[in-house]
Amino acid sequence: MKSVEVKGSLRETVGKTTSKSLRKQDQIPCVLYGNGKNVHFHTHENSFKEIVYTPNAYLVNIDVDGKVYQAVLRDIQFHPVTDKIIHADFFQVDEKVPVWIKMPVILEGSAIGVLNGGRLVQKMRKVKVSGLASVLPDEIKVDISDLAIGQSIKVADLKIDGLELLEPENAVLVIVKTARAVVVEEEEEGEEGEEGEEGAEGEEGAEGAKGEAAASGKSGDAAHAKEAAK
Repeated sequence: MKSVEVKGSLRETVGKTTSKSLRKQDQIPCVLYGNGKNVHFHTHENSFKEIVYTPNAYLVNIDVDGKVYQAVLRDIQFHPVTDKIIHADFFQVDEKVPVWIKMPVILEGSAIGVLNGGRLVQKMRKVKVSGLASVLPDEIKVDISDLAIGQSIKVADLKIDGLELLEPENAVLVIVKTARAVVVEEEEEGEEGEEGEEGAEGEEGAEGAKGEAAASGKSGDAAHAKEAAK
């Protein structure tokens, strides 16, 4: 699994006043826990660009005053108005103990259902999994080539060696739905065809009636001419 580097410094004091002062300097208060004593440190807000503002998942190597810890991001808090990061929690990874993390789901191939006019809907872009740090992949790849209209791939369909899936088995990852536009278009074409046939029949009937009327008129004129000759 890919990793990123974060450099930080120990926080001498912990509290709201100190945290507020750090944020004014674009420093983010953080805590590292999971292996004994918690480590309180701060790091520049730019350190989170590769961790937070990305669809990828990473192991984080945190260098706090020269001591390096391997961890994963557990929780992050944003300011309700400015949306800036105000605090972050990291969980220290033990190489011998499984750790959970949310892995990105990458779709591969072109679904048959989409080629036939369906619409592809990805319900889950990340999946929560558990495994040793040494076997965690960069992403979970899902082949959608055989998906027809109405078919889906669920969590239960995933089989990944060394990983335990922590999502409900019946949760849908991706599905090919019937495109509404295609259905409406087919219905409209059918209605137009029926109207066309009815119109044709009506025109044929009208032309037949005109023909009969014309024939009747000609017969009457001929009879009148004979009477006049007598």
